[in-house]
Amino acid sequence: MEKIEIEALRARVGCAAVLEHEGFAIDLKESTRRAMKFRRDDDIIIVIHEGKGWFDARSDAKGDVFALVEFIAGGGFAEALVYVAALTAYRPASPAWQRPSRRAAISASVAERWEQRKRPWRGSSAWSYLTQSRSIPSIMVRSAIESDLLREGPRGSMWAKHVDADGAVIGWEERGPDWRGFATGGTKELFRFGDACAWRICVTEAAIDAMSLAAIEGTREGTLYVSTGGGWSPSTAAAILALGTRKGSHLVAATDVDPQGEVFARRIRETAVETGSDFSRLKPGRKDWNEELKEREEKGKLPHARQPLQG
Repeated sequence: MEKIEIEALRARVGCAAVLEHEGFAIDLKESTRRAMKFRRDDDIIIVIHEGKGWFDARSDAKGDVFALVEFIAGGGFAEALVYVAALTAYRPASPAWQRPSRRAAISASVAERWEQRKRPWRGSSAWSYLTQSRSIPSIMVRSAIESDLLREGPRGSMWAKHVDADGAVIGWEERGPDWRGFATGGTKELFRFGDACAWRICVTEAAIDAMSLAAIEGTREGTLYVSTGGGWSPSTAAAILALGTRKGSHLVAATDVDPQGEVFARRIRETAVETGSDFSRLKPGRKDWNEELKEREEKGKLPHARQPLQG
């Protein structure tokens, strides 16, 4: 087959078609338009790059549609070509994404869009979502607001700021009762909550988990609670590497108890080895730290929440 024909197949057949054909189903609740999560029993594949790329949540496997066929169905590249060619007329029943694109409507810069949004206030939609739906203590929410980490998002959601090494806003996590995403045009690095100069770095997968763990620990002194926003971008990896180079640093993999969380924990451990920092794995008793927080709150087992150190 000529190279131009191979490229035509790659353009016509998306990874979602292969996954659905192999019995995977999209998990809309855990998906965003940029990262669609597909499940089949315990297998989890994340589809990215507008359906043209993917990665396995339990390993470092990734690639294009042909690599996906090799990974899922077995065989070599020749078999993958035949497989993909047979799917050219196939259209997955599950929508690639149900939310309309917002990109065309956005003209302001990331920083400008952040500043245009109000900070949450007691009783606001974002405040209620965090303190009531997510059970995060009001002192934690207030501290995050005072540190300029939160904004009121649309449809009762909240925005949690990601910053670069200089503290400049480069994106934000978006979470709400019926919304999950990341800033269009933004960049994932780290949400940082607590002592900016801390030696103990707890790495979670969501800003809500970072605040939840801080509440559970009573905002432990000398600790910075960070979130990767559910991804592992090159800028995220570089940021964690930089934190690991601090004198006496201790990297804590406080990721979820699932295959993706274990992959991230392994990467954090590898970073600790590379930087010579201490490492530990901290697991919630439930799937994630917010579920753990809710359970502890119900049982009355939360410590007194001190005011987090500001930096």
